[in-house]
Amino acid sequence: MLAALQPKGDAVRSLQVLVVDDDDADALMITEALENSDARTTVHRVADGREALDFLRRDEPFTGVPRPDLILLDLNMPRMDGRETLAAIKSDDTLKAIPVIILTTSGDTPDIVASYQHRANAYVTKPFGLDDFESTVRQINHFYRDVAVLPTPD
Repeated sequence: MLAALQPKGDAVRSLQVLVVDDDDADALMITEALENSDARTTVHRVADGREALDFLRRDEPFTGVPRPDLILLDLNMPRMDGRETLAAIKSDDTLKAIPVIILTTSGDTPDIVASYQHRANAYVTKPFGLDDFESTVRQINHFYRDVAVLPTPD
């Protein structure tokens, strides 16, 4: 059963974000933008889809790391790309409620259409300029941390 994650009264909600990206520079920029935008955001990073699924399906009580509230997923990665990863997440009853934002360099129509067909929650093309890139990531963070009501496991 899933419950809604939202602030209660003056409670401050934290956000657990999983970044799935094989590009170290992009992953670092995403992490810095998320962590610098608010201390309430905790970022975890893996480099491909297989690592993402291992991270998501691990036994949380033994790792002490909570399940992510949000996944930022690149499409083009080795071993298991973002397309396959998205399909696996959204077909898994224990994971499919986690919002997945495709954050990638591809602006190709087939990638956009396929991502939404596999139930991506949003598709965002990575901006080229550093300031625009950071602003985009901060906006995603703000929306999912402060505006959206997210599901969490009971």
